[in-house]
Amino acid sequence: MPDVINLSSRTEGQLPPGLLEFIRAAGELAQQRQQRLYLVGGAVRDLLLGRDNLDIDLVVEGDAIKLAGEIAGDYRAKVTAHPRFGTARLEWKGGRADLATARAESYARPGALPAVQPGTITDDLARRDFTVNAMALELNPRHYGELLDPHGGRRDIAARLVRVLHDLSFTDDATRIWRAIRYEQRLGFRIESATMKLLKRNVNMLSTVSGDRLRHELELVLKEESPEKPLRRAGELGVLGKLHPALRGDDWLAETFALARQDQADPSPQLYLALLAYRLTAPELDSLISCLRLPKASAEILRETPELKKNIRELSMSGLAPSRIFDLLHGHSPTAINALCLASGSPNAAGHCELYTGVLRNVRPSLTGEDLKKMGVPEGPGIKEILLKLREARLDGRVDSKRQEEEMVRGLISGV
Repeated sequence: MPDVINLSSRTEGQLPPGLLEFIRAAGELAQQRQQRLYLVGGAVRDLLLGRDNLDIDLVVEGDAIKLAGEIAGDYRAKVTAHPRFGTARLEWKGGRADLATARAESYARPGALPAVQPGTITDDLARRDFTVNAMALELNPRHYGELLDPHGGRRDIAARLVRVLHDLSFTDDATRIWRAIRYEQRLGFRIESATMKLLKRNVNMLSTVSGDRLRHELELVLKEESPEKPLRRAGELGVLGKLHPALRGDDWLAETFALARQDQADPSPQLYLALLAYRLTAPELDSLISCLRLPKASAEILRETPELKKNIRELSMSGLAPSRIFDLLHGHSPTAINALCLASGSPNAAGHCELYTGVLRNVRPSLTGEDLKKMGVPEGPGIKEILLKLREARLDGRVDSKRQEEEMVRGLISGV
């Protein structure tokens, strides 16, 4: 019989006191109900790696929603239940945790969402993606901290390997291909040789996955600390090209992503996506948008890119009037403009984009349409025309006070 590995000292050393107190209390409550409760997945993996991970996923051999409701009473926690999936999220001051009923899964066809049914912790770990994520830590007081590792995850962590649990893993769910790349690059591991063969053999299975699920996996990549690394690897393995053949995870992308992080502490996934898609043509962008089923706001950001790129030559000129910078960039989203600023390669264009987003886009005349009416401007298109001229004068510094604006309006009315 193998030695029992106990990680209770690691939980006490790595988890914040509030979370540690929570999982201990949850384990005691589960034991009172004669159920077994486990910490599972990435949190266990990262305990063994000595990495911080506050994403607490719990699995109970029993009714997760009912248990969550009982735990919530002690912690004054908000419970969000999903009866269809047998899961619940607990949120309280100082933390949150996801609680699921242990379940078994089966796949009717490649790419389909799995059919689930209640099961044991052994069943639950067997449905996981990789051995390093298929471990559990018991939380019941009698066995608190004991490691369950039926698939050799601890061994693969020591060898720094990403390994699937079975040969049909990528066939059942091809999104695991993206996850294998993401974990490999985040953890500094390598994809185990047999798993790599399976990955390469099943790359075409990505066509069985819905656009929504592909988009979700790409968003997770773009939330990584250095998303250019998994994107480069995905390009090397022919995975990135399954989103669109024109996408490249090359040196230019790595350098531009690094510039984005210099420009702002935590670039948004939308900005990274705009940069990833920056070199695509308008038809290629439409194809990518369709593939990923992008929401309207994200799709519009990508569709703005070709229009903005048409203005690069003029934006790269020195001595451009502020009002002209405004005209070239007004009406476009800050994210699309920021992508242009980072991707243009022109210091002048970048400077003009920064001037617009930081200052010019907020410039407004002091006078309003109602003020113009009181000054004798007839209601109609003439008001809008004068307001545009006032804003242009404000932008270029020809007027800088309400009084000067009024003088300008009087001159326009009198035809001077």
